[in-house]
Amino acid sequence: MKFTSTKKKKLERIFEDLGYSIRYEKGRFNSGHCIVHRDKIVIINRFFDTEGRARVLLDILLSLKNLNEKKLSAESQKFFNSLVRRAQ
Repeated sequence: MKFTSTKKKKLERIFEDLGYSIRYEKGRFNSGHCIVHRDKIVIINRFFDTEGRARVLLDILLSLKNLNEKKLSAESQKFFNSLVRRAQ
């Protein structure tokens, strides 16, 4: 799947619906997610291009446990389901 800025924004919207904040930071680190004192934070390397950012967001999204799909908007849920189908 080719990721564009539109698809990246849809992925970001899914994280927003789930209560995560996304931060783009510079540095020499692998992107990832963490929960600090119940704050859900996803940190993405600022130096990644649009496709790299979207791929990392997708990897993190698919690795989340206990994902509550009921929190997603109808549009986000449809996009999420299409991503899950492609990943299988």
